[in-house]
Amino acid sequence: MTATKNERTLAYHFERTLNEILSKNALSLPEQGLAVAYSGGLDSSVLLALANQFCQKHKIPLFAFHVHHGLSINADAWLRHCASVCALSGVTFAGVKVIVDRQSKDGIESSAREARYKALGALCQERQLPIILTAHHQDDQAETVLLQLLRGSGVAGLSGMDLSNKAPKLLGSDTVMLARPLLRMTRQSLLDYSEEATIAYVDDESNADQRYARNALRHQVMPVLSVISPGYTERLARSASHAQSTNRLLTELARQDRSVCEIDGALDISLLRNYSVDRIDNLLRFWLGEQGVRMPTTARLTEMRHQLFDGRDDAKISVFHDTMGIHRYKNKIYACPKDVVKGSEITPIQFSWNGEPSIPFPSYGGTLYFQECSTGVDLTWLKQQVLTIHPRQGGERLKLAFNRPTRDIKSHYQTLKIPFWQRERLPFISAGSKLLFAAGVGMESAFFTDDANIKICIKWESDAN
Repeated sequence: MTATKNERTLAYHFERTLNEILSKNALSLPEQGLAVAYSGGLDSSVLLALANQFCQKHKIPLFAFHVHHGLSINADAWLRHCASVCALSGVTFAGVKVIVDRQSKDGIESSAREARYKALGALCQERQLPIILTAHHQDDQAETVLLQLLRGSGVAGLSGMDLSNKAPKLLGSDTVMLARPLLRMTRQSLLDYSEEATIAYVDDESNADQRYARNALRHQVMPVLSVISPGYTERLARSASHAQSTNRLLTELARQDRSVCEIDGALDISLLRNYSVDRIDNLLRFWLGEQGVRMPTTARLTEMRHQLFDGRDDAKISVFHDTMGIHRYKNKIYACPKDVVKGSEITPIQFSWNGEPSIPFPSYGGTLYFQECSTGVDLTWLKQQVLTIHPRQGGERLKLAFNRPTRDIKSHYQTLKIPFWQRERLPFISAGSKLLFAAGVGMESAFFTDDANIKICIKWESDAN
């Protein structure tokens, strides 16, 4: 059967856009093949047909991945439909069932999306596929921009979706790229294509549920906009493109500012003060984004900035956001994963050392290492001791060498410049009732011996290192 003009046009735009994506990311067409996120709906069914034509033309494999969320009574039927279509089309099919957290504070839509992309990323990793295609189109882009406007989003949110991007947190992989070769195509063009090419697809009844904001926009607002301003989706997509350009410039500026203000992984407040508030906020957003945390709201970011900047120069300030603790120490700002358990709440653990090179202690967030050294404790003596790992109890004192004074732990921490938020989780090792070792500081020299043939030193390595 001869392809219609619309079919040829869509296939041409698909191939041109996919080649543009590959070129932009300096990638060649992967010999191992391409993957398609295939729900069975109109959009992904058209994407599957176009991708199959493309892959047959270029003689590379095509994989279709279907995620079964279990949210609809029709989910099993959709899975069977997708498997059947792929079998008839000669496309390698894989379906996976996921569990969606229905009680998620972010809502069931967000929870389903998170589960879906994690599953798609895992399927790609299993088969070493570097690219997965999704069926997002121009109408989706317009909906996204409108939703972000309603949420009061900034430039990044108003940028909508890119033609391609890496999303390691979403996909659970930094090797898989999301590509959207239909992003410039309207939904109507996909519908026309499906009718002309007689493509079978399923209807997800949840798309009609207007309790969800995106569906309400699609059914109530966008039809009105199409009457008031025909072709509005193209113009909203153009606005998203302008926002993307602006966002790239802001990111470039933030990278330049970070190179000036970042010292040993921390932001120097005295250098930041040379910038305007807008520029500081831009850098903080970029810096937090690189930590992989959820972006704070404008109000939250303003509150964080005031807390971090307005304290005394010697103030020790901690602000917690998402999964991170953001700390001010010696006029610098640090970010690190926040502890879900306080050091003082961790239970002491008795143990014996039997010659192992290391012993992990997950509850303390690290590992003890035992190494031969020139100045240390007797190997035989250490094996005979009942050792206890425990949090700081207060009043600990340590003498690091015979020719050095005994000092309290706080003085050692200050001398070694150990940040205050790390101190609480640094464990101590006692032999009986005597302090033998303080993580981050060292060993008690009173236990050192010159007589032993083999002497052992204890060291601590945090899981965060």
